[in-house]
Amino acid sequence: MASEMVGEVGEVKILGPNDGRSFWQPVPANGFVRNLFSDRTIASKNRFSVGTQTVAPCSFIREHTHDRNEEIIFVVRGAGVCRLDGEDHVLEEGSCVFLGHNRRHQFLNPHDQPMTFLWFFMPGGLDSFFEQIGRPRQPGEPAPEPFARPKDVAEIEARSVFGWTDLTYNNN
Repeated sequence: MASEMVGEVGEVKILGPNDGRSFWQPVPANGFVRNLFSDRTIASKNRFSVGTQTVAPCSFIREHTHDRNEEIIFVVRGAGVCRLDGEDHVLEEGSCVFLGHNRRHQFLNPHDQPMTFLWFFMPGGLDSFFEQIGRPRQPGEPAPEPFARPKDVAEIEARSVFGWTDLTYNNN
């Protein structure tokens, strides 16, 4: 006997493997991001964003914090290192990391293969940051030559989801 549903019904949306907005990322991460869902793109009661990031071989994401957000990272392909509050933790396929507010963290890919992870961000906003610093990407197109971050990247970081960012790496 089927039970009757009670209450309102939320939105459903399914993305295929090439769906979602994707953006090439500047140095030092290189690689690309695929924004999957956020409270800006679907009717969600909670603020969040979720996507994937592929960090190119021998590249890294600068050390930073999020003062208003929590983050979950799940490695789906490749391997790398999560530097958390100065301590290195090896990441491999299937590794999962929870990052609370104001925790200094950095992701490094010292290997010759890309590292891809799923990120979940609460409340959302990371997707918007990636759009602002990246260049639109179409699935299957070759990676561009490494390119610089926008000149106003510090302003973009400050008004988006970052509390602190390591400024010792500067390619501008």
